[in-house]
Amino acid sequence: MFDVTLPLRWSDLDAQGHVNNAIIVDYLQEARVAFLRSGPASQLLDEGVVVVSHQVEYRRPIDYSDDGVHVALGVSALGGSRLELAYELRQDGELAVRARTTLCAFDFEAQRPIRLKPEYRTFLGGFVTEAEPLRPLAAPHLEGRGTAIDLPVRWTDLDSYGHVNNAKVYDYLQQARITATTTWDPSMARAGSEGSEYLWLVARQDVDYLAQLEHRMEPYAVRVAPAHLGASSITLVAELVDPADERVFVRARTILVCADRRGFKIELPGAIRDALSAHLIDPDQPAD
Repeated sequence: MFDVTLPLRWSDLDAQGHVNNAIIVDYLQEARVAFLRSGPASQLLDEGVVVVSHQVEYRRPIDYSDDGVHVALGVSALGGSRLELAYELRQDGELAVRARTTLCAFDFEAQRPIRLKPEYRTFLGGFVTEAEPLRPLAAPHLEGRGTAIDLPVRWTDLDSYGHVNNAKVYDYLQQARITATTTWDPSMARAGSEGSEYLWLVARQDVDYLAQLEHRMEPYAVRVAPAHLGASSITLVAELVDPADERVFVRARTILVCADRRGFKIELPGAIRDALSAHLIDPDQPAD
């Protein structure tokens, strides 16, 4: 396993005083870059590599600390062009996050995957580890359905390859999720505020990257819809699309858990269940 301790920033915290769920994907990226830069696979970053997917399971909040957060990662799968990394993030010895990232060596000029070089495979093979798979989150495709939220891309959202950085997509999904859910039920905007009896906690968020997203002046769109309402949770589906032709760039699944002010899960309030039920999509549609 490769181990690294990442420093935290005060600006990483959200309104609830914990590290924001989207920032966790920044930590995965920082740990991944530190890992690749530690050996010959460092050149992979310079030559070209794309993130194919993320699976992120949030087990407990990460608080601000000068001691940072400890990340252990290993290679849980190694193919001809692709590899999967498995991460565990801990704070004060307690498991906070488990995650998986699938990467693919990529030729940006030819716009196609390429095989990992032998020296990269030798390096990566030294960190192969057994990791328990995360349960897949299947969800129907939206097929143009759901609440559409405008998505302007900022110039600063781009990475060294000239495309939107993978971690920024979690910011986009968060903004769209909050806008959509508070449109469906305005009371959801008050969760966590003074006088509110409950919080919304992100328990899981998986993202599949289907195409590279470029900067442009016209906004893209994020379509959002609830796919399942549990006793205490909501499963949301989101797709980042071009509103002109509904081309899909990103598909995502998010599990939100309703919790009391202490962080213990509680039943979904009846009024919220009723409001979201009106927007549920057909679970029999084609799934990921």
